[in-house]
Amino acid sequence: MATPQTRYSLEFTSFFRHIFLMQVPVHQLFETAIAKRQHLLDDNTNAVRLFDGSGDGLADVFLECFADRWVLSTRDNRISQDLREFFQQCGKTVYWKQLDQHQKTNPTHLFGAEQTTPFIARESGIQYEISFQSGYSQGIFLDQRENRKRVRQRSNTGDRILNTFSYTGAFSVSAAMGGATTSTLDLSQPYLDWAKNNLSHNQIDPASHYFCKGDTFHWLRRFAKQGRKFDGIILDPPTFSRDDKGKVFRVEKDYHRLTDLAAQCLNPGGWILASTNCRKMSDHDFLFEASRRLPRHYKATPLPMPEEYTGEQYLKTLWFDL
Repeated sequence: MATPQTRYSLEFTSFFRHIFLMQVPVHQLFETAIAKRQHLLDDNTNAVRLFDGSGDGLADVFLECFADRWVLSTRDNRISQDLREFFQQCGKTVYWKQLDQHQKTNPTHLFGAEQTTPFIARESGIQYEISFQSGYSQGIFLDQRENRKRVRQRSNTGDRILNTFSYTGAFSVSAAMGGATTSTLDLSQPYLDWAKNNLSHNQIDPASHYFCKGDTFHWLRRFAKQGRKFDGIILDPPTFSRDDKGKVFRVEKDYHRLTDLAAQCLNPGGWILASTNCRKMSDHDFLFEASRRLPRHYKATPLPMPEEYTGEQYLKTLWFDL
């Protein structure tokens, strides 16, 4: 446990680091952060976070790279002049996304050549379709890279993997690349079609896999009733949602309902990937909530965020082995 002197020393150091960073030019902060992440970019991976807010010295400002196209995200509703100058001179295609806005729209084109059609980005040797014209998210959540790697490692030929709240099916593609037969579940048909495209981009026949449109709770109850079992189940729900009957789901108090149903659909020796980006929960709170209805013999293993996420550690990940 830290002593009062130690805490004072840490606070003192943090304060002067903050003062120092305030004096560093914006272009230098970005150049330093981008240079630190160059080792992550290679022939197999060209989609990573390049700048991570307070972790790189500028709170509430983030930069992601998708195959040499950049998306700048800010929590402010404007871009400062020094930021504009840096991105205007960088020579890249740059789009801007305002975070935490009530109206979630496409990113706005700022500089460089416009990207008006979907394109391919790579992560760990897997190809994913990216779009800047399909709403608030671009097709893949880069903070889940390590979990996608683990899904591929733990998916073997003959395994059946269920990907719930699948969005564009990135976890499904990872599992299929490991040899598994996947079932991809989402409320949105356009996202299910996008998931099929992602399989095709990796020379995987979508017809060899399953796609389910609808509510995750409905399908998990249906699978349990039918006795349909899986070797791995991925749970990465939105922090808040409401079903077609008006029933509300909140991660901080309802996640156990998901893991309970998922456990009923799991083969002996199977695994559940439980994940959330809910900032209201601590790691301890998430473990308690996600596990409180699981069988007592479970093993829970956390997995940290990818290394370039040096700021807020908002993503909680637990791998449950049952």
